[in-house]
Amino acid sequence: MFSLRDKELADDIISQITKAKVHLKFMHVCGTHQDTLVKHGLDVLLQKCGIEIGQGPGCPVCVTTPKEIEEILLLAKEGKTITTFGDMTRVPGLTSSLQQMKTEGCDVRTVYSIEDALLLAEKHKEKEVVFMAVGFETTAPTTASVLLRDPPLNFSVLCCHRLIPPALQAILQMGELKIDGFIEPGHVSTIIGVKPFEFISKEYHIPQVIAGFEPLDLLMGVWMLMRQIQQQKAVVENEYVRAVKPRGNRKAQQILQNVFEPMDVKWRGFPVIPRSGLRLREKYESYDARKKYEAELGLLVEEKFTEPRGCLCGDVLRGLISSKQCPLFGHECTPDSPVGPCMVSSEGNCHILYRYTKK
Repeated sequence: MFSLRDKELADDIISQITKAKVHLKFMHVCGTHQDTLVKHGLDVLLQKCGIEIGQGPGCPVCVTTPKEIEEILLLAKEGKTITTFGDMTRVPGLTSSLQQMKTEGCDVRTVYSIEDALLLAEKHKEKEVVFMAVGFETTAPTTASVLLRDPPLNFSVLCCHRLIPPALQAILQMGELKIDGFIEPGHVSTIIGVKPFEFISKEYHIPQVIAGFEPLDLLMGVWMLMRQIQQQKAVVENEYVRAVKPRGNRKAQQILQNVFEPMDVKWRGFPVIPRSGLRLREKYESYDARKKYEAELGLLVEEKFTEPRGCLCGDVLRGLISSKQCPLFGHECTPDSPVGPCMVSSEGNCHILYRYTKK
């Protein structure tokens, strides 16, 4: 096992990449990968070696659609107790945000987990507590595990969970940019394993590497992708063997299967992606906020909800532009006054670039 901060090994990898004289474009789909790349200057270093790495739709807060934001805002306005993660409270809607609505008297609570939301519902049976559940395959099992425990009926979930592999397929099918390889997210892969990514390599002949989150993990991932391309291979390799098992976490997968079923759903910046979302199975629909509050939420019309004016988060999430190419970046749009979710979330490309590079 190599040291995760082995400078000699890092220098050796960079030397090999430089000698190969390549010009390649890779994409990752994880906010933590983006943080590592920018924080440690790997994005700039690799560009000098002919490797460009862009962030795709790897931020769960960012890909949550304007309609979903309006759904939770409406439930807050209707007097429900809203619980969700801190980043979600700051995402702008058409006219407000959860954070702003809290200052106006709505009952909005920041929680660190769904367990906190459940505890609130158990302690306050007189409140209708709604948990806005966002995240990919990594966090969805925690939502499922709570629903398996028969929570009180004053508790419900507005499910915004999404699945990564269908989004990667959508990016390739849209054909908007050339991608030479994918760096796959380590967190997601600890749950789903290696197999769910294999169809991408087989059908599209795209090399893939599952990578961890240390700088050396990413350098190794880039080198492994480059080696596949040199050898004219397209498979899924697992660099993150210390955490990701080939079959993933079977127990978590079973929990997901028991509670959720896949559904077609939009992502911010994308059209409807088939079977890329999760909804509660019929057995658990009494905890489905969309079913429970169908009368209120049914008044919302998808077509009314567009991106904030001038915001290019959709293009950033599809990998078409860098955040710095958005005219709003660092001017009208900052972490203190975000226009779009990519500047709100700590996993968003705009927020990360601003935090580490904007002086």
